[in-house]
Amino acid sequence: MSRAADATVRFGHTELPAEQKKALADAARLEWLTIGFLVVTVTLVYLVLGSSQAMRAAWIEDLLSFLPPIAFLIASRVIRKRPTEEHPYGFHRATGIAHLVAAVSLLVMGGYLLVDSTIKLITAEHPAIGGIELFGQTIWLGWLMIGVLSLTVVPPVLLGRAKLKRAEALHDKVLYADADMNKADWQTAAAAIVGILGIGLGLWWADAAAAILISASIAWDGVKNVRAAVSALIDTWAKTFDDSEPHPVGGRIDEVLSSLSWVAAARSRVRDQGHVFHVESFVVPRDGEVPPLSTLEEARAACIGLDWKVQDLNLILVAELPEEFLPGLTPRTEE
Repeated sequence: MSRAADATVRFGHTELPAEQKKALADAARLEWLTIGFLVVTVTLVYLVLGSSQAMRAAWIEDLLSFLPPIAFLIASRVIRKRPTEEHPYGFHRATGIAHLVAAVSLLVMGGYLLVDSTIKLITAEHPAIGGIELFGQTIWLGWLMIGVLSLTVVPPVLLGRAKLKRAEALHDKVLYADADMNKADWQTAAAAIVGILGIGLGLWWADAAAAILISASIAWDGVKNVRAAVSALIDTWAKTFDDSEPHPVGGRIDEVLSSLSWVAAARSRVRDQGHVFHVESFVVPRDGEVPPLSTLEEARAACIGLDWKVQDLNLILVAELPEEFLPGLTPRTEE
């Protein structure tokens, strides 16, 4: 095994297990591959842009697609820094900030395109696609547009599926958002192709209608990602990498703690810092007897061993569970 493969990779203090270390390296390669692909497609689409509003929307969406990979690559470097005196919790929030910046950009540009395309449809602006001379023959520019768009259909879908697996392994929501956008990119190309064909058939409104669909897709991506990014930054209960449900690790920690002979009740609150979790576990000792430090250390180690994302865990001994710190939670582990 090479020295590079043996090198320790950390998110702050958290040393990544082999699976996550490989997933991080794979994800970085996929993001660089995505950037390379986007450079080619953005250039090609620009060269055949013409006056089609749908092509313009598709081109801008391709430009915006640079944001998530760049955000991931920057954030994945920043979060490796060790905590400092000024940043005792580390730099894990860099992921959330990068996520929010990319999401707001998507929302603003998607909203602008949606309004612009709608105005063009309402004012009945008739786009025209002319011809271009190639190898001594004049061909309709629309065929070149369709050809270029067709080339952009399959690769993003494959990249998106590959990123999705790494996003789950790394618990990375920026990577997940990028994968989700990639998987849906074929719809943008398909809508633009339909709009161009509509112009060729004399349906002037088809181009603006396609642009509206693409713009709405961009704006919806922005809405979903802004919601997810803000939710994480305001310390919502930690959820799974795709925000589909609460992360189960909090319940598992409570089960481990409540199974200990010296514990009468245990409840935890978990917040997502980006990749890793910050956990506060409130524990009521049985009969009010405070256990020795070695017993507390064993309990903490058992909890940390449940998941690589759990490193920053505080055990807090209390006389009774503090409802003010555990709002809305049912006393499922209380005896």
